[in-house]
Amino acid sequence: MFRSIGERFNLNSSQTTRAKRHTTAIKPPKKKDRGLNLKIDVIFFVSVIMLMVFGMIMVYSSSYDFAKREIGNSSAIFNRQLIVMAIGVAGIIFLTFFDYHNLKNFALAGLIIAIVSLLAVLIFGEERHGAARGLLGGSVQPSEFAKLAIIIYLSVWLYAKREQLSKVTFGLIPLAIILGIISAFVLLQPDISAVFTIMFIGILMFILAGGDLKQIGIILLLALSVGWFTLGLFPTGRVRIQEFFTGLINPSEGSYHVIRSFEAFIKGGWFGVGIGNSETKLTGLPVPHTDSVFAVVGEETGVVGAIGLLILFSLILWRGLKIARRAPDMMGSLLAAGLSIWIAFEAFINMAGIVNVMPFAGNALPFISAGGSSLLVTLLAVGVLLNISRQAVTREEQKGKEIGEVIDLRRRDRRGSVPRARRSAGAKANR
Repeated sequence: MFRSIGERFNLNSSQTTRAKRHTTAIKPPKKKDRGLNLKIDVIFFVSVIMLMVFGMIMVYSSSYDFAKREIGNSSAIFNRQLIVMAIGVAGIIFLTFFDYHNLKNFALAGLIIAIVSLLAVLIFGEERHGAARGLLGGSVQPSEFAKLAIIIYLSVWLYAKREQLSKVTFGLIPLAIILGIISAFVLLQPDISAVFTIMFIGILMFILAGGDLKQIGIILLLALSVGWFTLGLFPTGRVRIQEFFTGLINPSEGSYHVIRSFEAFIKGGWFGVGIGNSETKLTGLPVPHTDSVFAVVGEETGVVGAIGLLILFSLILWRGLKIARRAPDMMGSLLAAGLSIWIAFEAFINMAGIVNVMPFAGNALPFISAGGSSLLVTLLAVGVLLNISRQAVTREEQKGKEIGEVIDLRRRDRRGSVPRARRSAGAKANR
């Protein structure tokens, strides 16, 4: 058994002997190995980089005509997105080396700031397209920051109350209050898609934390009831549900938005018409650089490009859950799972709505849609995920080192001891 473990950690007897005699000779390779070891999930990191680069390309392609017509500068939206990305990259670097356990010191303050910002939107927000969702001329959307704040807060809270979640007073009731307050402020904007995202992530994190099955059933029942009531209360929700079912029966009778999106995909075919050559973005596709950017992706890169984008988000989800499974503790697991599921959920909801697989939600496509708030909070989430990944790798390396040291110590003990038969023979000779 020890031999197999020793081989796993490259600690056989010959290597141990060389380590004793030539310690200085093996130091350079160790330094080289450390330099090559990024201590992060490489697949996750590469997927994020690819989405960031592709997203900037699509932001410029989908926005230059709108920006030239509405702002007078074809690169205005792209430039703003580039500035936000630079800030977000700085945030990624900082959070990658910022111990995620320290987030518990800011979780409550972040949640309070999110609630105050949502309240400020209702008072000072500028109404656009029948909804007031932003501050500072619509450039800051607190509902996006609220999603990140609720995930961080729930991770800390569920971790702290993990032994008491089976009690209604510590599980169901506080969770309902937390999600209810945030959802109520977001619903008043109204932003129905954000409400469903917050409710979905909150309930899922409660399940992952080991919440009581009866409470989970009650929460799901309440969520479905609230969702049905919400869709019936707001005309936008009713219209989108009706258009969705109409489009399922006959795509040509679906919503104008979906019809134009189908047109874009049909024109794009399998391999697309080329980056920058989309026609539907110039002839009436609604908000091509934000909600409808996936339709532009389908036209310019074809079905192949759309599938490639879907694969990248699937990799984000897969590796994010992998990071969650390897996290040093439950708080890290909840954070990693919540953040990765949130990013993937937003992406799949957006893409599914564009092709009428589900009702159109109007949410941003992470990394791809133009929008500073969405991009910034997504990049901050990436930074937290990378930090959890680093700590998981560091912990595994430390465990491996400790096991190797124990094995090495035991082998030294065996070499330093005198065999029992030899001791017995020596004793008889002395007599």
